Parts: sequence; structure tokens; C-alpha cells
Amino acid sequence: MQQIINFLLRNKNFLLFLLLLFLSIIFTVQSHSYHKSKFISSTNFLGGGLYGWKHSINVYFGLKSHNQRLLEENERLRNQLSLLIDKDSSNSKYIDTLSFHKPYTFIRGKVYKNDYSKIDNYILINKGEKDSIIPDMGVITDKGIIGIVENTTANYSRVISILNSNSKINAGLKKSNQYGSLTWNGKDPNIVQLETVPRQALLKVGDTIITNGRSTIFPKGIGIGTILNYELDQNQNYYLIDVRLFNDMTDIGFVYAIKGNDKKEIQILENGNE
Repeated sequence: MQQIINFLLRNKNFLLFLLLLFLSIIFTVQSHSYHKSKFISSTNFLGGGLYGWKHSINVYFGLKSHNQRLLEENERLRNQLSLLIDKDSSNSKYIDTLSFHKPYTFIRGKVYKNDYSKIDNYILINKGEKDSIIPDMGVITDKGIIGIVENTTANYSRVISILNSNSKINAGLKKSNQYGSLTWNGKDPNIVQLETVPRQALLKVGDTIITNGRSTIFPKGIGIGTILNYELDQNQNYYLIDVRLFNDMTDIGFVYAIKGNDKKEIQILENGNE
């Protein structure tokens, strides 16, 4: 307390000057309309800047919840979209989404670990058996495919990345029914190879490559990438195609695992069992 008193005594002249200056400003503003309007404009400007700064901070810290809501909305939209995958139903004028069979279910997840610098790369996601994730489920992002579930625990799943020498996925041209096998040569993490596309296929650089739906893992039409270049193999029977991926495989955050609801039924017929 004594230090405060000593400070006031040492600076009494300066503090008196500030007080008189403050009072003079108040009297000037109150007695002159021009000065009053300028003062109000200045306070509004400063107040608006402070509120804008505060709003920006609130928006930044609210991004996590906004992103979560967007992910939930995307999951719902993907599940609703899967109702319309069956092309045979396109002629119907009305679709009852409550009774219409849904061939695929999409389950959102988050990447915990992503390898891309090895010859055999894997991805770890934070959803597992408790979330209905099982082996051989396809995994995608909003841009395209990233791999297939290899094994699971209660809360996590290990995904064989498309950047893996053991990965082979059916894929083909968006503009035709020609298809081949998607592999990776272990070089560029953003470029994969499409093999065994017959030479009868009409190709050009920039054509879109998608999943062709000839398996129970991925629905038809999931994006993969675009043709970067191509050439015929030594026997001149098949094309060897470099595909630039839609996904940046070095930067993957959120994913969707795809559950094929008809998988068991299809496998029973394929195996010839009743």
C-alpha cells in the first residue's frame, strides 16, 4: 500500500495532467456535435474490430465441432446416395427410401497412422469391430479410394493401402466398361498403375479411372484418378497405364469404410452354395 502512495506522490503532476486532459476531452465531446460524432465513429470502429477479432477466435476454436458435424452429414448423404446406386431403379419416378434396399453402408473414421514411403504401406484408422468394421471392407475419402481393411481389433482397423505391392483392385475407365487391375510400383505415392486393360480400349490422357463394381468391396463409380500416360506391354495385348490419384496419399485425415450389405448373399451364389 505504501508503494502505491509513494507512486502517486512521485507522479502527482503527471497524473493531474492526465485527469485534466480526460475531463477536457469529455467536455469538448459533449459540447460540440462534430467532435461527438467523430468520437462515436471511432468507438464504433474500435468496438467493431474487437468484436470481429473475438468472432474470429470463436470460429477458429469451433472448427472441430463444425468439422464433426460435416463428417456426420457426409456420412448420412453417402448412405442416402447408396440407395440410388442400382441403375435398374433409375426409371422409377418415386423411391421410398424407407423400404428401398440399401446395398452399401458408409462408416466414417479418422486416420491415426498413414505410411506412404515404404514398398508395403498400411493405414491405421480409429474404427473397429465395435463399429461394424470387418476385413475386406473398402476404405475411401471424399476424393477416392485409399485401401482395403486387412484386420481389426475392437476399436481400430489396419488398412492395406493402395500404396502396397500386395494391393490389387479392380478398376476401369469411367467412359467405358474396359477394366484392369490397379497396382503400385513403389515409386511415386501419388501415382499408381492400371494393368491388363485390353488394347481395344480407347484411351487418352486425362480420362477418369473409377472402381468398376466387379467385386463386393467397392461400389461402382468410386473415383481413383486420371490417366497420366500409357503404353502397350511387350506382347502388345494390354495397356500399362499410369494413374494420378485424386487423393494426396501423404495427407489423409478422415475416411469412410464401406460395408457391402449384399456381400454374403453374393458370395453364397458365387460359391454355388444354398
